[in-house]
Amino acid sequence: MGVVLGALAPVFLLIVMGFGLKRSLMRLETQWHGLERLVYYVLFPALLIETVAKADLATVPVAGVGGALLLSALLMSGLCLALRPLLAARGMVDGPAFTSIFQGATRWQTYVALAVAGNLYGNLGLALASVAMVAIIPLVNVLSVTVLAHYASPDKQSVRTIAMTVVRNPLIWACAIGLAINLSHLPLPRVWHEVASALGSSSLAIGLLVTGAGLHLEGLFRPSAPAALTIFLKLILMPAVAVALALLFGVSGPNLVVVVCCTSVPTSSSAYVLARQMGGDAPLLAQIITLQTILAAITMPIAIALVA
Repeated sequence: MGVVLGALAPVFLLIVMGFGLKRSLMRLETQWHGLERLVYYVLFPALLIETVAKADLATVPVAGVGGALLLSALLMSGLCLALRPLLAARGMVDGPAFTSIFQGATRWQTYVALAVAGNLYGNLGLALASVAMVAIIPLVNVLSVTVLAHYASPDKQSVRTIAMTVVRNPLIWACAIGLAINLSHLPLPRVWHEVASALGSSSLAIGLLVTGAGLHLEGLFRPSAPAALTIFLKLILMPAVAVALALLFGVSGPNLVVVVCCTSVPTSSSAYVLARQMGGDAPLLAQIITLQTILAAITMPIAIALVA
């Protein structure tokens, strides 16, 4: 537990620092919006490309780790869709609110997952987490955009529009490029690795600061029923399902710990941006992200320690 807490402490301290900076030194929303775009379109893709390209996939149980994460995401998505009629019948959610529950229960904060995995296992942890991202990022983005287009958007989006939204996702492209370089053994100049390493090393710190800056404490002490449900689905049920699947596939050791890291993190802060763009219930999602981020500081160490 001490090692786990030691790995998590710097991650959540950076989130707290971002929260404080937003309310003191950097109060302008435009400052954080610029940093968010920098991380999303430049720094984080550089980290993904470099990590996936250099990962020794022969030593990583791609099928076990990727399969457990893919199936857990699909099962959680199916559960959310199955719960929607029941929640709607009880007047708990409308279309936009359901999309926030869906995103809150299925998406994951990649900055936190990579930072924790790297702190625990170094380059091996980063490689394992990157494999997880290759498996899950395309899927959750396709599902989230599709659900938002169907349940939240006032104007139903065409299949082409949904496809283009997914295709333009820079994280999907970064995973694909890194995997292509890895499998083709394409030699890259030393200057590329130096530049990519410099960009990537800054992406996690800045990404965690941006995550903290995006937290909203309004409604923190009076969480709504949809928010409470989403916390249970994401922080408790999702890791439990993923661990059960991983054990079924024979995953153990650091590989199992990274599966837990990736499924016990709070939902992605970029889900809030997507909700605003496509008509989701952004205030509800802001509450979900804030509550999950705070509570994950308690639930993540427990979940990781149970399998470590």
